[in-house]
Amino acid sequence: MDQTIDYYNLNAESFIENTQNVDMHLAQDRFLQLLNETASILDFGCGSGRDTKLFLEKGYQVTATDGSAEICRLASEFTGIEVKHLLFQELDEINSYDGIWACSSILHLPKNELLSVIRKMCVALKGSGIIYTSFKYGDFEGERNGRHFTDFTEDSFQDFIKEVPEIMIVENWITGDVRPGRGEGKWLNLILQKI
Repeated sequence: MDQTIDYYNLNAESFIENTQNVDMHLAQDRFLQLLNETASILDFGCGSGRDTKLFLEKGYQVTATDGSAEICRLASEFTGIEVKHLLFQELDEINSYDGIWACSSILHLPKNELLSVIRKMCVALKGSGIIYTSFKYGDFEGERNGRHFTDFTEDSFQDFIKEVPEIMIVENWITGDVRPGRGEGKWLNLILQKI
């Protein structure tokens, strides 16, 4: 994980430039329609702050975190709120959020750490809380372009999440990569709910 965080600290500005204006409205809409208008949202691994900013503009209560100190600094400037410097493994809140948005973020965890983090996310959610998350589509796990990635297909994620009985898959769908010049990449999008 240290190598991944180093990557984001060193490449924060170019990463933000490439992701800040990406159109995520289809996933955002699916997530938000499951929440009430005053919902509290954790943007877990917020990156550029793009989604935090949209959720704030729509009137939600938003807490944003990221594991990269440099990303936190830049995202705080962009969103107008303090982005908390927090590693995924450090999440320790209980019954705090109606929704957790983990867009292209927890995919950087190795599978053995991912399960415990998803359990922590469940604990941080209020009853029947909602999680949106996304992973690159496939069976790869390891280093890619200086960062760790854990990829999933629908079937492999379904098998994986059986280890966390307190959560269920509400829906999943496949999308192409929405960043410029990345059309070939496929993503697995998931809406999960705390049972």
